[in-house]
Amino acid sequence: MLKKIASRFYMFLMFAFLYLPIIVLIVLSFNDSRSKVKWGGFTFRWYTNCFRDENIMSAFATTLQVTLLSSVIATIIGTLAAFGIAAMKKRNQTIFLGATNIPLLNADIVTGISMMLLFVKFMDLGFVTVLIAHITFSIPYVILNVLPKLKQINHSTYEAALDLGASPLYAFFKVTWPEILPGVFSGFMMAVTMSLDDFSITYFTKGAGVNTLSTMLYTELRKGIKPELYALSTILFFAVLLILLAGNISPGKKQRKQAAK
Repeated sequence: MLKKIASRFYMFLMFAFLYLPIIVLIVLSFNDSRSKVKWGGFTFRWYTNCFRDENIMSAFATTLQVTLLSSVIATIIGTLAAFGIAAMKKRNQTIFLGATNIPLLNADIVTGISMMLLFVKFMDLGFVTVLIAHITFSIPYVILNVLPKLKQINHSTYEAALDLGASPLYAFFKVTWPEILPGVFSGFMMAVTMSLDDFSITYFTKGAGVNTLSTMLYTELRKGIKPELYALSTILFFAVLLILLAGNISPGKKQRKQAAK
């Protein structure tokens, strides 16, 4: 009994540590006062002001462009790379998986500085360099999410589809693709999450006039963060939460339908 209570208390502390800062952020986004310690009443004005602020909207638009473009491109490249690694022999797989893990273990500041030095040699820093950097560090997350799904699929089903007269492309989208789709979606969501809140690599690879939300927040810290940014962060949190819920509920419904059949 005591062990059960202790384990529940530990879980409560862990989740409180994870989510209390987010709850505080959400509460402050509805606080009518600019003070972080004084409640000035309930308001939605920070949400309306947020969409009227040109600097915030410009940084938000740049963040969305970089995040979506880099995530889609990284998902395509990472999925193809996962197919290539899965087709290799065991020894080559080990080598390439080791190379894939290096960017994940490497410090962001080291990756950011090394990319900056590379880009400065060949081009001017700007939106394109930020996009390339985000694609580069997102690819390993996609590979490591898709590869386990490729190892789980039954290759005999794909070969049977070919024997029955299906073209390789048709068999892929009808047999293989549904099997690896959860891994591809997870890799895409990981890429979105990592790209959305990245600061170090973005800071070193962006040029003058290019600002994302993370770099703008860094500059705002010197003057004091605007409550409008609390509101925008709250919107982003709930948007990602809804996407995750939708992604997790849909496979569950499909599985229940298949079980019912």
